[in-house]
Amino acid sequence: MIEHELTVSNRLGLHARATAKLVQTLSAYRSSATLTAKGREVNAKSIMGVMLLAAGKGTQVRLRVEGEDEDRAAEAVISLFERRFDEDS
Repeated sequence: MIEHELTVSNRLGLHARATAKLVQTLSAYRSSATLTAKGREVNAKSIMGVMLLAAGKGTQVRLRVEGEDEDRAAEAVISLFERRFDEDS
């Protein structure tokens, strides 16, 4: 199991487009993934779940990935957060 703290740093936070990118990224992996923020834990492969976090810019989230390809899945999500979901260019 891999856990990693992330900060939402794109201007609009985890809005629909950013959430869709996150879910699309994770769909390529077999591992399960959760995000925790504001006392809520959600399935990171669920658009509705991630949207319910209402994570705006600056929100701290904890990523937890568990499964056979957890290393690659976690790296892909970390990269997506670091690239600010390819927004704010």
